[in-house]
Order: sequence, then structure tokens, then C-alpha cells
Amino acid sequence: MKLIIAYIQPHRLNDVKQELYKEEVFKISVTNALGCGQQRGYHESYRGVDIEVNLLKKVRLEIAVNEDFVERTVEAIIRGARSGKIGDGKIFVIDLPECIRIRSGERGGVAIG
Repeated sequence: MKLIIAYIQPHRLNDVKQELYKEEVFKISVTNALGCGQQRGYHESYRGVDIEVNLLKKVRLEIAVNEDFVERTVEAIIRGARSGKIGDGKIFVIDLPECIRIRSGERGGVAIG
């Protein structure tokens, strides 16, 4: 089992969801996040004062999958999120030692679904 965490641009969320649905990945958790990477933010002027904005809006996806879904899920995220520009995001794949479905008490890959 793996936990896939992806940080993407907010406006690419619908594209990523559609690509995940095509790969039969339906169980995702989405959270708004702030962060910066290589793009390092931008400057804007507010009432004549120069402001550096270095925490940009991002969306964090968390998807728990069984081993046979890892590559499909990663490729779907890449297809949906890639624009070819700095700031497209990052994907992290982490080992998931345990998963428990609260309703039934099922454990492991069965609990992921």
C-alpha cells in the first residue's frame, strides 16, 4: 500500500480529478494549502506599497492506493496537472504500513478498496 501526496495548481484540480476517474481512482482527499517552490512567489503593489507574496495557493491531494494502482495514479495526476511551466507541483509516494476502515474494522489493502 502507498500514500500518494500531490501538490498541484488549484485551477488544475478538475483536470486531475477527471484523469483519476478515467483510471478508476475515486477515493481522494483534497485540502487547500499554501506554499512555494522554484517559482519563489511574486511582487505586487497594494496602495502604493510593494508586497512580496511568496506563499502561493496550492491544492494538496492525498490518495491511498494498493500497489497495482500506484503508477496509474501517478501518471493520471501528471496528465491532469502538467502545463510545462514552473509551479506545476510535486508528487510524493510514501509507504503506507496500515489502513483501517473504521466502519467495518477491515485492515490492509481491503480497507483501501
